[in-house]
Amino acid sequence: MYARLLLLSFVLLTGCAQVQTPVPSSMLAPAGTHLNTMLQKQAIQHPGQSGFRLLESSTDAFTARAELIRMAQRSLDIQYYIVHDGVTTRMLVNELLAAADRGVRIRFLLDDTSSDGNDYALAALAAHPNIEVRVFNPLHDGRRTGITRQLGRFLHLSQQHRRMHNKLLLADNSVAIVGGRNLGDEYFDAKPEMNFTDLDLLGAGPVAHQLGVSFDQYWNSKISQPITGFLRRPPTASALNRMRSGLKRYLESERVKDSALYNRLRRYATAPQMEGWLRELTWANGQALWDAPRKVLAEGEPDRILLLTTQLMPKLEQVHKELFLVSAYFVPTQTGVDYLSDKASEGVDIRVLTNSLQATDVPAVHGGYAPYREELLRHGIKLYEMRNRPEKGLHASPYSFGQSASSLHSKAMVLDREHTFVGSFNFDPRSILWNTEVGIMVDSPVLAGHVRQLILDGMALGVSYQVKRVERDGTTKLIWLEERDGKLYELDHEPGGVWRRFNAWIVRAVGLERML
Repeated sequence: MYARLLLLSFVLLTGCAQVQTPVPSSMLAPAGTHLNTMLQKQAIQHPGQSGFRLLESSTDAFTARAELIRMAQRSLDIQYYIVHDGVTTRMLVNELLAAADRGVRIRFLLDDTSSDGNDYALAALAAHPNIEVRVFNPLHDGRRTGITRQLGRFLHLSQQHRRMHNKLLLADNSVAIVGGRNLGDEYFDAKPEMNFTDLDLLGAGPVAHQLGVSFDQYWNSKISQPITGFLRRPPTASALNRMRSGLKRYLESERVKDSALYNRLRRYATAPQMEGWLRELTWANGQALWDAPRKVLAEGEPDRILLLTTQLMPKLEQVHKELFLVSAYFVPTQTGVDYLSDKASEGVDIRVLTNSLQATDVPAVHGGYAPYREELLRHGIKLYEMRNRPEKGLHASPYSFGQSASSLHSKAMVLDREHTFVGSFNFDPRSILWNTEVGIMVDSPVLAGHVRQLILDGMALGVSYQVKRVERDGTTKLIWLEERDGKLYELDHEPGGVWRRFNAWIVRAVGLERML
């Protein structure tokens, strides 16, 4: 107890934040904006429906974000779990500043983990009169150094493991992007050593308004705090000017250093596509689903009424033919295994695509998944695990990043070839109980067919391993099937290095499944 008090005193002495009561705000009406006018002309032919377009390639996903920021005339509401520094993020920040300069109101909400060491830079951005930055579920004690931050988190573990995992960009309350991608070079095929295979969904019309409602709930939550409240002296306009100059120098150096990457990313300016995409939307009934932000304040497990999964379950219960599930982090728990097994016993064709131990960016999560493989396979559920490097010759595929290693980061479901869910939600306890999530359910056989084919492409043995349960010499074992150079190979040991195996094992040994 005495040691804990010493730690707490040390953290407090290194600086603590002043809890503010921020001024609430709400979404702005889109009427009169170019985006809204474009969509209204189409919406007349699709009363009550929303327009959708998949963003399956990393380049399209980046282009869509940059173009929507450029096209916004009234408001931009942006909500992310992770924001990593890099050329893509700095390009987007540069566009955000240009939007703010022309009078667009920008509300930028980040999970507090993204603010680590960046309080001043984020506050400098918020020095612009048209930009406000808030952090969700912030650490209030010891923010000034990395060491004291870690101590502060240690002293508030029950709070700190509950995060805002939502990913949303909303332009003029008319067009939104949700999905698995955070902001960072690894999400947009701009990082040479690692890139994520991911999926986003662009939604326009009523579903965008629903997502605006969700953003307002998070923005006005009592656990969303202005970043300026964590600094003794908030940055002035001169700090913002220095940021602008630094951005200009950085982007110019990147243009010289890697002109091919720079020009590919700048396609949003040289060959814009958003207007064409918006004229080719798939119109269908759709619904935005999200966790209530107060989910993270619950003592113990949150009330079911607060959960995205409560909204999702009616569709899942109605599945009677086929369920395709993609989850970067798949930890079904016994409850999930029972649900999937019951559906399989009813004749539902269930296929799951997740990361292999070899490809996952969080080996510990694999330790929460691996113990359930044998039971899932025994009940007829098909399991596919993405490889870290696909077979050569797949460079046109969204599952290939040239020389970069890749890891699955997508989160999607296709139900009975009619309904599609795309969002930030993984099939694991963390998404269900501890983090907040957002996504869209769309009732469209056309969109479902497109996503289903993407999933099948990801399950191809040149991209993923198929895990199978076989009986040999009177014992049951698992094997991994893969394709190389057009030939099928069978592996009797799970692909993945010793360190990854240890990380997965320790989770099982310690019993951390519910925290994953």
